[in-house]
Amino acid sequence: MSAADNKALVVAFYEQAFNDYQPEQAAAAHLGETYTQHNPEAQDGPQAFVGYVHWLRGQFPDLRLDIKRTIAEGDLVVTHSNLHLKPGDRGMAVADFWRVADGKIVEHWDVIQEVPEKSANDNTTF
Repeated sequence: MSAADNKALVVAFYEQAFNDYQPEQAAAAHLGETYTQHNPEAQDGPQAFVGYVHWLRGQFPDLRLDIKRTIAEGDLVVTHSNLHLKPGDRGMAVADFWRVADGKIVEHWDVIQEVPEKSANDNTTF
């Protein structure tokens, strides 16, 4: 698959799992048989991913993910998103790193920070 194909795969997966709240379908269509998770709050494997999404949605039923930009190179895709846990919140800035193999997502890393109320500059987090 090309970098553009990998990018489309990751965006489709992420949107379906979180915004459409279809983690089972997203995992079945887009995750590899093995899925290595580097987020310390989530376990490895497609079933663990599904469970994590259900847990997160249970805590935050109005969760919304707004993907701001996506970059792909080779087998790696990076998404930069604003994750809103509640309507009207500033949200969190999330950089996700995804590795794709044979047309499936097989590995994930992320870096998360709260969007601050005030900034030392006039630039936004996004």
